Amino acid sequence: MIRRSAAICLALLILTACSLPRIIVLKDPLTPEEHLKLGMAYEQNKEYGLAIKEYEAAAGKLEKAKLYLANAHFLNNEPDKAETLYRRVIEEDPKCADAYNNLAWLLYTQKRKLSEARDLVKTALTINPEGKENYTDTLSRIEQALKRAEHHP
Repeated sequence: MIRRSAAICLALLILTACSLPRIIVLKDPLTPEEHLKLGMAYEQNKEYGLAIKEYEAAAGKLEKAKLYLANAHFLNNEPDKAETLYRRVIEEDPKCADAYNNLAWLLYTQKRKLSEARDLVKTALTINPEGKENYTDTLSRIEQALKRAEHHP
């Protein structure tokens, strides 16, 4: 009788052990830097959705990942998300010249807020004169667009 009761108890334990919910905590095996590099590889392959996921994984720990995330949204044809993120990067890191320039470029490509875009790229040039080549190209295109707008209101 004891054997039978023990066998039933054992069987019940086995059955209930399988049905009990378990919480499994998975640790992300990648570092934020690895997520950033993986995102860059996806971006290079024009897999912007995958790049965005990787940049999001890195953005909580790496400030520069937020700029990459904004860029990926821009490239993924999500200008509103990109603009919001560029503005957040500028707010959190007012010395990030690339964020000013990239936001200016976004506004230029959207053909809106061109005066603000010109001011943004001028700020980028002030912060980082070494980025002059890229930034002056952005500034030149914006100024040309502003001149065209003056002549064709």
